Amino acid sequence: MKFSQYITKVQYPPITEVKSWLAGTPPQAGRPLVDLCQAVPDYAPAPELVAHLHGLLDDPLTSRYSPDEGLPEAHVAASAWYARRYGAGPGTDEICLTIGASQAFWLAMVTLCQAGDEVIVQLPAYFDHPMALQSLGIHCVWAPFDAAAAGQPDVAAIAARITPRTRAILLVTPSNPTGAVTPPETLQQLYSLAREHDIALVVDETYNAFLPNGAPPHALFAEPDWQRHFVQIASFGKTFALTGYRAGALVAGPDFIHQALKVQDSMVVCAPRITQQAVRFGCERLDAWVAANSVMMQRRHDRFRELFDAPGNLFQLVASGGFFAWVRHPWPQLTGRQAARRLVEQASLLCLPGEVFGPGLDGYLRLAFGNIHEDDIPSAVQRFVEISQA
Repeated sequence: MKFSQYITKVQYPPITEVKSWLAGTPPQAGRPLVDLCQAVPDYAPAPELVAHLHGLLDDPLTSRYSPDEGLPEAHVAASAWYARRYGAGPGTDEICLTIGASQAFWLAMVTLCQAGDEVIVQLPAYFDHPMALQSLGIHCVWAPFDAAAAGQPDVAAIAARITPRTRAILLVTPSNPTGAVTPPETLQQLYSLAREHDIALVVDETYNAFLPNGAPPHALFAEPDWQRHFVQIASFGKTFALTGYRAGALVAGPDFIHQALKVQDSMVVCAPRITQQAVRFGCERLDAWVAANSVMMQRRHDRFRELFDAPGNLFQLVASGGFFAWVRHPWPQLTGRQAARRLVEQASLLCLPGEVFGPGLDGYLRLAFGNIHEDDIPSAVQRFVEISQA
């Protein structure tokens, strides 16, 4: 059997690869595994949300299809949530509810691009994005990672990479994998750049509910013609601790959504009704719960950063925020995979190697500290100190 010429060049799913290492790694006595591999909230959904969903299970309508783009009542709730969160936001016809942010990204890319087109991708890149682009035969044009700038995008460097084949500029904020937040003024500059070249600025804002001080992420939705050049990828799964429900959204202009629904219908038809009802409930009633979790996650971040910078730790913290830390490992002779395997085998620490986030990043590791309890952070950091001194 022959496979697509594109798919065979795509890397294997990094989290699946890294977790497979555990099968050949005997557990260490008295030292349980600390999983810093995947960013999943360690807390359950709000009890009132769980109760609400339980009450919907007996309704036969809950088990049926919805419109391709999602339930109208869920759109109304999400639109109002955006208006509160951003000060301005999409209308109800500018939202398509999807099976997670990953499916929203696929919808965006197949609507914008065809094989041979180019997308400028900021390094380090969330690995699912280049994997999807490469699967489609779309070329990733890498915007370089600058450690001195903690990975912040360089607008001039991105502008220099635009060619007649460029269809979009892609970045993630808060960043996965670095946790760094792109300043609103930088996003505004990138939007202006996209508008100047008549391309799209595609921003994955999966972690937009976890910004410091609850600040609005940007003012792009207030632009009078944002629909012409801005596409947002969203995840209510992180916001409402519904990662297993796969609660995402594609936010774009009505014309864009109209075209994307052709793919939506042929790909999945619609997101599950139970997930859409969870999004509706969360958007309508859980602002205070979300804000409290954001404060908690910021407290975890601050605690992690304080401890990680302690004397004796040879792992260098390059950038951090929200759920993630991006660190340089202290073994220049090792690749990121080799360094990550050493951490598994010698310290029972599971994390992702830097090279899965793009070329030239072998010296780094991604730590997803957001999925461990605050009380466990000191002992986790101590393992980095101990192995760096071994």
